[in-house]
Amino acid sequence: MPRRSAVHEKNLPDRTLVVDNGAYTIKAGFSSSSPTLKDCHTIPNCLARERDRKVWVGSEIESIRDFGEVAFRRPVEKGYLVNWEAEKAIWDSTFLTQKSKLHCDPHDTNIILTESPNTPAALQTNCDQVVFEEYEFASYSRHIGPSLNAYHDIQTLFGEPPRASHLPAVPAECLLVIDSGFSHSTVTPLYKGRPIQQAVRRLDVGGKLLTNYLKELLSIRHYNLMNEEQLVNDAKEKISFVSDSFGQDLERTWKGMSKKGREAQASDADVVVDYVLPDYNAGVHGFMRPHDPSLAAKVKKMGAMANPGGVVEDFMTLGNERFAVPELLFNPADVGMKEAGLPETVLQSLTGLPPGLWPAMLANIIVVGGNCLIDGFMERLETEIRQLSPTECVVRIAKATDPIKATWLGGAYMAADPAALKAMQVTRHDYLEYGSGWLSRVFAGAITR
Repeated sequence: MPRRSAVHEKNLPDRTLVVDNGAYTIKAGFSSSSPTLKDCHTIPNCLARERDRKVWVGSEIESIRDFGEVAFRRPVEKGYLVNWEAEKAIWDSTFLTQKSKLHCDPHDTNIILTESPNTPAALQTNCDQVVFEEYEFASYSRHIGPSLNAYHDIQTLFGEPPRASHLPAVPAECLLVIDSGFSHSTVTPLYKGRPIQQAVRRLDVGGKLLTNYLKELLSIRHYNLMNEEQLVNDAKEKISFVSDSFGQDLERTWKGMSKKGREAQASDADVVVDYVLPDYNAGVHGFMRPHDPSLAAKVKKMGAMANPGGVVEDFMTLGNERFAVPELLFNPADVGMKEAGLPETVLQSLTGLPPGLWPAMLANIIVVGGNCLIDGFMERLETEIRQLSPTECVVRIAKATDPIKATWLGGAYMAADPAALKAMQVTRHDYLEYGSGWLSRVFAGAITR
């Protein structure tokens, strides 16, 4: 039974900052009585250095016009915040700069911060110390990102009537959250908003691995793009789709000289596309267009092609790269990883639960994270989970309204309820009196207050 600790009565400030500190972007904003997605701001969670060694921090990166050979430094690696020196530079620019939309005085602000499941204790302690000793926020609570999604009105995602607007956001009783983001993918079963720790599963495939794999494929088949992270990441987001019949699509894009190969080549018009590379000097972004075989032949001879406007453009003809890259989410063994795909990881997570919870979890699956925006991802995931699940269980899977900002919005719903916020937050006074060890036990649920 959790220990009960006597703490001082808390008088929390009126302002609450919710920060979903993701590996690729920070989703942050102030909570209100009726939070919406418009209240959330997305900030690149990295530092960028150009060829001339100029360094851009956080939101400043959105002003870069030429991403050629820009080097990125990210504070979050493999889902864990390991570089507070870089993170502090980004937080200072975002939360302490007077011109920033998210400027605040930490002494008069509560903060709700997310972390990855199973974060090492040493990294959690570092985070607690920075929040209370470096920034001196008035109060603070640390949550694993997927758990905040329990505060959404989950049933509306499945076509049920919405909850009454005057009711507080109560966490869903049973919820299975699939979070496929930049660093990794996790499967987290939640019971009344708290993770069932022994059933949490992790797959080390995320957007970063997909981008790096596409860089290797393009560098072998087209141009050396190993130093062009931003270019390749943009291309990945625009061209990728998850195939529902991987073998057939692979056959369609095979350029063999046999009769079968020629027939497949003639029928691949909807798979093979041309990706026009960006022209940073002209301010033109990269884009995808239907494949033109005759045009491709000319480019192969000339190396570049001038369109009717006289602007030189270059492009890559892409075929199986479009679906072979996101296929790693379902078959990591394609690149030698000894891990199960995402649908199998869901079933592995269920094996860590009592069988009586399986029907409730399978009937309430919510998917968040940027990877679920890939075309065909949700359909393939639902199909394979249905195939693996017990036949007597109803399987319902829904994608969050905004998968990237969903975690932030769940935290904002929680913060909108003063009673829930007061129960979650730990004040700086309590931290200074009881220490970081006590704080870790509070957030782990070992101490109730």
